[in-house]
Amino acid sequence: MSWALSVNISRNCIKSLEEKLRILPISWISLRDKHKLNPKPRLRNPTWFTQKHRTSVDDNVTFENKEFLKEIVQDQYCKTENEVVKNTADVIWRPGAQRTGVIARKIGIYPLWLRSGKKISTTLLQVLDNHVIKYYTPESFNPPRKRVGKIYDKKGCLLLGAEAADPSLFTREYCGIFKDSGVIPKKTLARFFVSHDAALSPGTLVNALHFQVGNYVDVRGLTIDRGFQGVMKRHGFKGMPASHGVTKTHRRGGNIGGGGEKGRVWPGTKMPGHMGNRYRILRGLKIWRINTKYNVLYVSGQNIPGATNSIVYIYDTKLKTRQPAEPVPFPTYFGGGDILENIFAKEIHEFSEPTIVYNE
Repeated sequence: MSWALSVNISRNCIKSLEEKLRILPISWISLRDKHKLNPKPRLRNPTWFTQKHRTSVDDNVTFENKEFLKEIVQDQYCKTENEVVKNTADVIWRPGAQRTGVIARKIGIYPLWLRSGKKISTTLLQVLDNHVIKYYTPESFNPPRKRVGKIYDKKGCLLLGAEAADPSLFTREYCGIFKDSGVIPKKTLARFFVSHDAALSPGTLVNALHFQVGNYVDVRGLTIDRGFQGVMKRHGFKGMPASHGVTKTHRRGGNIGGGGEKGRVWPGTKMPGHMGNRYRILRGLKIWRINTKYNVLYVSGQNIPGATNSIVYIYDTKLKTRQPAEPVPFPTYFGGGDILENIFAKEIHEFSEPTIVYNE
């Protein structure tokens, strides 16, 4: 009896201790966690950011069955021209209106000559088969990162896709994004902010004639990944002398000025580190020529970010001094009329024209 009584007393003591511990306000957050200067942001992926590729399975499908599957895909995704709504036919362009951008591919550089004889260098950007996938109204668009401050002019968001591919290569969730657009799933997706009157219906094609020769654009691309580089290649430092007592510091950065009261490394100090693989925007580039057959834009400059065959994004320029003064295709070019294969700016010399003229 005494043994059973002692067991019951010990159990009651344990229960009472557990109840007291539950009541006590114990905080598991340490003092270091309470004073975090930069807490980890709570991010939410966009609606189109889903798992893209699926595991490829070889089903040993015959050639006849492959052709049959292609016909089914065409019937399931592609709409006819009459089903695609071509809206905004009566919308008039206004200064300050923001149009959509396009997805293009950087394919190389090419020289052009002005009528004065001056040679200029241009970069060829091929506008891919851009189709509108979805439009988010200013009220429905919910970005992962909220902007600080009040937004007076809210803009909508257009989701564009480029480079059609086989739907069997993608997951079901990714293909579901293109369900209501009437186009085959695309390899590349990008979103562009537009004004409320520049919205486009899903399935609308955006080609190179969305821009005009003589206008200025901004190009955004991913720079070439150079890896870990020193200060001479990363920041263009001169380096130390080759002789006169210099020992093992020929390509080093030297003193960073961290002595005295400022005994630390100041933020933004140019030092060795990772170079490239960052999105950069080149602003105010002029369009000198447009090839309508292959949808190629000839844009000024050779330093457009990105390697050859990389994806870039082209927008109307944000520079106030280079805004278009004349009306542009708004909200985009819908076709119609005879179009030349090559459209040149008025300053460009065309080689089909004579260079020497003899007067009688």
